Amino acid sequence: MNQHERKIMPVKHLISFEELLKKYDEHLEGDDPFLAATAERILNAQIDYPELRDGFSDFTLLEKYKEVIDRILQDTFTEALSTNEIKVATLPYQDTIIKSSKRFQKIISEAGKEYEPELRSLGDDMDYIMSCVVILNFYYGFHLDFSRPYFYDIPDANGVMRHYRVLYNADFIKIIPTEKSKKITQENINELLENPNDVKLWMDKIPPESFISKGFVIANLFDVTMEQAISDIKSKLISKDHLAPDNFTEELQETFKSFFKLPNIRVGFATFNARKDQFEAVAGMGFESYLLNGEVIVGCKSALCEESYRKLIKENSYFAITDVNRMADLAGGMEPYEGLKRQGVQSAIFAPIAYENKLLGILEIVSEKKGVLNGVNAQKLDDVLPYIVSALVRNSNEENNRIDAIIQNECTSVHSSVYWKFQEEAKRFMNDQLEGKSPTFREIVFKDVYPLFGQIDIKDSSKARNLAIQRDLMIQLSEINDILVIALKKWNLPIYEELIFRVNNHLESIKEMLYTNSEQSIFDFVKDEIFPIFEHLKKSDVVLEKHILTYEAKIDIGTDSYYDHRKNYDESVTLINKKLSSVIDKRQESAQAMFPHYYERYKTDGVEHNMYIGASISENTDYNNLYLNNLRLWQLQVMCEMENVHYALKPKLPVPLDATSLILVYNTSLSIRFRMDEKQFDVDGTYNARYEVIKKRIDKSFIKGTNQRLTQKGLLSIVYSQKKDELEYLRYIKFLRSKGCFTDKIEIVELEGLQGVSGLKAIRAEILYKRDQEPEKTYTYEDLMEALKE
Repeated sequence: MNQHERKIMPVKHLISFEELLKKYDEHLEGDDPFLAATAERILNAQIDYPELRDGFSDFTLLEKYKEVIDRILQDTFTEALSTNEIKVATLPYQDTIIKSSKRFQKIISEAGKEYEPELRSLGDDMDYIMSCVVILNFYYGFHLDFSRPYFYDIPDANGVMRHYRVLYNADFIKIIPTEKSKKITQENINELLENPNDVKLWMDKIPPESFISKGFVIANLFDVTMEQAISDIKSKLISKDHLAPDNFTEELQETFKSFFKLPNIRVGFATFNARKDQFEAVAGMGFESYLLNGEVIVGCKSALCEESYRKLIKENSYFAITDVNRMADLAGGMEPYEGLKRQGVQSAIFAPIAYENKLLGILEIVSEKKGVLNGVNAQKLDDVLPYIVSALVRNSNEENNRIDAIIQNECTSVHSSVYWKFQEEAKRFMNDQLEGKSPTFREIVFKDVYPLFGQIDIKDSSKARNLAIQRDLMIQLSEINDILVIALKKWNLPIYEELIFRVNNHLESIKEMLYTNSEQSIFDFVKDEIFPIFEHLKKSDVVLEKHILTYEAKIDIGTDSYYDHRKNYDESVTLINKKLSSVIDKRQESAQAMFPHYYERYKTDGVEHNMYIGASISENTDYNNLYLNNLRLWQLQVMCEMENVHYALKPKLPVPLDATSLILVYNTSLSIRFRMDEKQFDVDGTYNARYEVIKKRIDKSFIKGTNQRLTQKGLLSIVYSQKKDELEYLRYIKFLRSKGCFTDKIEIVELEGLQGVSGLKAIRAEILYKRDQEPEKTYTYEDLMEALKE
């Protein structure tokens, strides 16, 4: 703000020296001749200018009466202290400068021609309210705490922002009411205190310019740049709101410039991985690292010299480089000097950030000028490191919590539909704990729920996996044989001939079929006998070394064997599982909205899912069997959609695997219990275990009287035991056939008895596949009912 610009305030400011001149009037009549002589000179100097006592609001008069004002204020601004004190005669909470010390003038001059001193405002509304509080205290006699710090932010000659706190001396000012002023009661005060930010209310009780502020104040400024920088660093690092804003690193860099009072410094950071003894880039916060020099990960011993490694990693003490070029010459091109030199760094401080004797990371302060960063000013970091440590520890804890949440979500999560039950039990557990009891977390049981099970399984997955293993092993053994043949021709040692014989025996043994122990037997043979021979041959002959290195380049590190066809198979299974899982997981969102139910999904060689629905699972919603029927219809449609997704994906797979689909219908309610040791739900009770037996064996069942497996590609098999289930699902299939999910080919078959289970039947419905079509909307049970009425 321009120093003479006015804003709406409860007081109208008049510059007046009356209160100060009254002091000189007293000195003139006093016993001290020295004070009397000084008072006489000052009073004589202003006697012809009555407006200096009466007050004026025309700020242009400050220049007109500058010489007289200087004489009046000569004792307040003593020449002996003028070059040291930072002092200004001004108006309260304003930027008007009546007179200032030489030190203040120098600070303003170094800030640049364009700079105008301006108080760091709390905001126009808050400035108005603060002025009202002053009036309430000094005129109305209330005692309100109005102590709020005011600051000037002034750049120095190098462009580094310096911060000065303002302390006011109000001995030479008085507050006078005008006709606009109002009577203030305790009731008014209570209302104002209850609405501390309602500026309109404050304006109503204490209107604009309802008082005159007559006089001036002395503002003493104190350099608090260091304290302000520490406060800023603390707020940026500790405050959760500042954890990683877009301009976080830029703001922090500016704060460190003020902290070190250096304009040309930059701040970097690298985290420390103790397990791997390496520095790593900080993700997501915009920090660069001068130790990493553009890399994401660098080994500590590669990034540091012996001395810096000892100080930073072993001793957790500062490491300062005053002259990078000189140290680079002395170290003979060693790191970190050469890396810093390439980045234009001439001096640097590296500060270890450690918590409970564990190194978390390295704070890097660097400058393009030599000598400005050194071991002396490195000690200043002692004041801010605790806040940096606190921020890193908090960030690390939050990251660990997020990691735990991801693990829970992926592995052992409690499904949202039953989370309320776990919350109830947790609260009971905590209450027992508070009451001094020995709490135990009781098992969670849901009674009278109806199960739904479905799976899309990769057809002949074992055969496809074995075929992939067989092909990889044959290629590996053939390459080993070729290398041994070259070795035999070169040295004609019988041992090479014997090894070739055994390699060929292994090849013959797996050519037709891969037996259970074949893979391990070949793996042991290669590891124990071939690998040592190859290590010897690599050192013996350049040609053989080249062949062996080519062979080793094809060996997978994870399996220590050829991993080509198996990789294609594994990638195909992963792609199928990922795609199908995403379909049913996404569809579950709408299904949960229909009625909350327990849902879990597993990835095997394919995707299978369990769902349980019933009154005990829903916390607030009333249950009706309509919702079971609705979920069955939903499951049937989603299974068709998953089949279509697989059909579209199959041509893109490295191995074009087929899939088969199955739904198990179980018409009897059962109970499920959360097993604490296994962290999952399971059916509860011996009778209910029959459901689990059927579920695990049903996909291996055959059509009665045939050698044909129940599950076939292109067909959705629905297994049931009761006639009403058959009629229900035939209605669903008829409805979904009208929506283009099935063809007219539908058959009902009896199944061979499983161990302990008999009387099962199945509907096999042919799926209608669609090309290049977006998944259609799901149809509810109400849609089905409407369609059947037509």
